[in-house]
Amino acid sequence: MAIKRVEKKDLKSGPARSSGAGGSSLEQSPLRPRFVEKTPPCRAGCPQGTDIRGILTTIAKGEKAHEPREKTFEKAFYMITEKNPLPAICGRVCPHPCETACNRAKVDEPASINAVERFVGDWALEQKLPLRKAGEGVKHDERIAVIGSGPAGLACAYHLARFGYPVTIYEAFPRAGGMLRYGIPAYRLPRETIDAEVQRILDLGVELKLGVMVGRDIPLSQLKSEYRAVFVGIGAHQGKKLGVPGEDAEGMWTGTAFLNRVNRGEKISVGKKVLVVGGGDTAIDAARVARRLGAEATIVYRRTRTEMPAIEPEVVGAEEEGVAFHFLAAPLEVLTADGRVRGMRCQVMELGEPDSSGRRRPVPVAGKEFTLEADTIVAAISQEPDFTGVAHLREGRDWIKAGEGGTTKEEGVFAGGDVLDLGLVTVALYQGRVAAETIHHQLRNATAEKKTPPPVIYHDKMALAYYEKKLRAQCEQMDPAVRLAEGDAEIAKGLTEEQTVAESMRCMSCGFCMECGTCWSYCQDNAVVKPLVAGEPYKFKMEFCKGCKKCAEQCPCGYIEMYDPMVG
Repeated sequence: MAIKRVEKKDLKSGPARSSGAGGSSLEQSPLRPRFVEKTPPCRAGCPQGTDIRGILTTIAKGEKAHEPREKTFEKAFYMITEKNPLPAICGRVCPHPCETACNRAKVDEPASINAVERFVGDWALEQKLPLRKAGEGVKHDERIAVIGSGPAGLACAYHLARFGYPVTIYEAFPRAGGMLRYGIPAYRLPRETIDAEVQRILDLGVELKLGVMVGRDIPLSQLKSEYRAVFVGIGAHQGKKLGVPGEDAEGMWTGTAFLNRVNRGEKISVGKKVLVVGGGDTAIDAARVARRLGAEATIVYRRTRTEMPAIEPEVVGAEEEGVAFHFLAAPLEVLTADGRVRGMRCQVMELGEPDSSGRRRPVPVAGKEFTLEADTIVAAISQEPDFTGVAHLREGRDWIKAGEGGTTKEEGVFAGGDVLDLGLVTVALYQGRVAAETIHHQLRNATAEKKTPPPVIYHDKMALAYYEKKLRAQCEQMDPAVRLAEGDAEIAKGLTEEQTVAESMRCMSCGFCMECGTCWSYCQDNAVVKPLVAGEPYKFKMEFCKGCKKCAEQCPCGYIEMYDPMVG
């Protein structure tokens, strides 16, 4: 502990003073506590920067204060929808990088953030809670066009409508949702959930024009002449082919085309054996859909299971449903007979040095090949946008490039989502929101306020021993045999109300006061003032403090820091 001699005088904000016999000054620490908010790693790990800590602790504190749960759930919903208008959707399909970052993993298991979001989203739909505008009665005359009703387009339209702009969405497909509807199977994301959350956005006054493809039915130049700004969020619905002989045969699909047709409700005959080439989410979805169509399904992937980019729970789900995996194999040729797929000749691979993705590069093993039988082959290796009507926005051979705020090389045209690069739903939501904010600021001749977030707090700066070990709540899963029999039935059930509250109370409130009273309990000098009313902040009486540091050392969430007021 640093020691400093101080003279006896009254400095209420500085070191406390006490004197011994004869009035001589005592030696004591010059350090004093202060409250310093930090950024929790869950928020730092969320592409949207959602106030996850605030949402969970709102529910937890409401429970401790015996508030009606309806009140705290409603608060949580409007906290989420400050940034994300699709909580029930994201609570089902987001791979939750926030949970990967959660400090709670150093105690027991990460908080079930995604499941809590789903509960709040579903609860809000059941209660028919509307989305709110940023300011009641605020209206602007400038009309905005949004191309595409996927997550990026929906987010852009939502935030512009919140700001008071009239927005029109142009969607090429018969229904809204983009890849949410046409790329994700119904057993993962029920269609009624998509419909309900989209409708809430439309209820803000957003107009939706279905079956209108910009570039085919209406040129982009016309939209530019009729609207003050245009947002391009067309997604990446065009699957890539394998580039091997024989792939034009009947029974050959790209992953996006296969899922699109199934998700439209079309009846597709896939035969008895289906091969799916690829290791991402589209490949897993395609294989699981094939199982629901009654076929044996095998995923052929050129690396190993460790390198698969697909979401781990979805891979596990596929294994449970009987999907087979053939690793370290790459297609060489689609085998055909009478114009139909009959199998695939494959090359045996091995892993070499890491490539630009950080994964070990697959390398062919000379002279080693094998053949797999198939009635249908799905190439789920990648996908790209259909740039019809917006090709001039591309940067060379790359996709559309967007600068800070979603700006493109054409004035008045903005972009976000998979048209920029393949990414998560939550990334698309973020890009749509940022573009909306940029459009708003440009039209209002305003400057966006840039805030630097506080530093991230990690587990080594917290008193983890304070937290009682409690395993996280698990969502109930449908039995694999029942899943296959019921086809589109949703596999995972959401958390119960009790589970949601309990899970919210597992949040460690990293970097912000959770009103635990630990600092008050450890302070022997009455320097900590405990509020009389729950929810009000704790305070320090600096004139009582001797700088012992116990409050900072024992603060579970790392909210208290020590500083020297003489230094500043």
